[in-house]
Amino acid sequence: MAGWWYRLAAFVVALMSTTHCAQILGIFPFPAKSHQIVLLALTRELARRGHQVTVISPFPEKKPIPNLKYIEVETFLADHFIPNVFDMKDMSTVGHSRLLWTTGPAYCVTFLQHPRVQALIHSKDHHFDAIMVEAFMNECFLGFAHKFKAPIIQICPFGGTPWMGDWVGNPNPYSYIPDPFLHFSHYMTFWERLVNTVNGVYFRIGQEFYNIPRQDSIMRKFFNETEPIPPLSELVRNTSLLLVNNHFSLNYPRPLMPNLIEVGGMHVQPPKELPQDLQKYLDESPQGVIYFSMGSVLQGSLMPETARNAFLEAFSKLKQRVLWKWEIESLPGQPSNVKLGKWLPQSDILAHPNVKLFITHGGLLSKQEALTRGVPLLGIPIYGDQHLNMRKAVNSGYGILLEFENITTDSVLWAIESALQPRFRENAQRVSRIFRDQPLTPLEQAVFWTEYVIRHKGAPHMRSAALDLAWYQYFLLDVIAALAFSVGFVSFILFLICRAIFKKVCSSTSTNKSITKQKKH
Repeated sequence: MAGWWYRLAAFVVALMSTTHCAQILGIFPFPAKSHQIVLLALTRELARRGHQVTVISPFPEKKPIPNLKYIEVETFLADHFIPNVFDMKDMSTVGHSRLLWTTGPAYCVTFLQHPRVQALIHSKDHHFDAIMVEAFMNECFLGFAHKFKAPIIQICPFGGTPWMGDWVGNPNPYSYIPDPFLHFSHYMTFWERLVNTVNGVYFRIGQEFYNIPRQDSIMRKFFNETEPIPPLSELVRNTSLLLVNNHFSLNYPRPLMPNLIEVGGMHVQPPKELPQDLQKYLDESPQGVIYFSMGSVLQGSLMPETARNAFLEAFSKLKQRVLWKWEIESLPGQPSNVKLGKWLPQSDILAHPNVKLFITHGGLLSKQEALTRGVPLLGIPIYGDQHLNMRKAVNSGYGILLEFENITTDSVLWAIESALQPRFRENAQRVSRIFRDQPLTPLEQAVFWTEYVIRHKGAPHMRSAALDLAWYQYFLLDVIAALAFSVGFVSFILFLICRAIFKKVCSSTSTNKSITKQKKH
């Protein structure tokens, strides 16, 4: 009986918390499916709970969803990005920064000049309770928050960067928090800490003095109303909530402000029924299946021929079946134990008990899906945070890392045989239990904090005072200078006193010696 009343009370509280249906605007411009999968998971859930959601995106829903309206801006990754992302494997930090700081403003212009977006910018009859923006070089869209006087909710589709933490005053010690674009763990050597610091400072300076001014000028060009807009450097620090696609069990622990919330894996849903052909293929694989996908951005069909042939020869020598995400109709030299698919329901496939290993590029979404299902990884990182993700997998004992330049038939066979050892699966299932041991699902947490910010009008009580400090105050340089001056001043006074005493003692001693000599004579 008590349990029944408890469930009824919980239902009433949940109903009351969702009575207010908010108007929410989401701007998600980056045309990568991996980013959109994370972002749209939240907007779909908000719409399902009764909120009216408008989304500006290059990827509208295929089927209409109640309460969810799209403004489609057609653009493609190749428009402003590298056509073949495999070419990024040798890109330096400077190359990465130039690519990001060029891509972001380009998509800003593409979206903000769209007629339907311009109509929204200049509308007089629209109202929004929150503005949700993809946190990926898209600061120009924060003009919408000023336009509609709405709180800013930024959503990062990966684990975030140091400069994103600056938006909410979150600390980011370089001594033990590795940069997402580097290959380090949280235990760094002196040299790694030095590189991590230089890299972090470089991106922070570039963000503050190069990217933000460029984004600011674009924002002012398109939000050209009579009311003046504050500087973009001020708007970004008015972020009410930052949601990051991360979890400490899958990455590394770090300090978090109350308005920086980890919602890693919020796109992962309970497994759905597989298409009949896939279900049959997986069921009828007594030796198990190896699933191979390089993600949505890295096209397997663009893989260099030498690497592709190495995989084909290695796969032909396996007793397991291989299910390979391959984007074109045919694959020359395809072994009999390999099945191809242009687009596969990855998360549902990984939930099948016969899937023994996931060969991946080390993307964060792939890692989250695999660990939710307890499947070990063989990672071939190419760019971005993929090296960081796989380094953590290796350190935690549920993954093998194979560098792309080291791919040969023998190295692929070695990596597969190593990753199929029982201890890798045991570790993957152990980490899976830790990851899933949360009071709310990641999606429920994202929804709760979004509604929390809306209910409390931007939740200014969560804003850190660090955002209002000058840089020298934040790092206590003025305090250190004052203490150093005080210590130096006191030391100087003591020196003068000691010198005076010493002189007096010396003078007295000299006088006494002189008197003694005179008496002798």
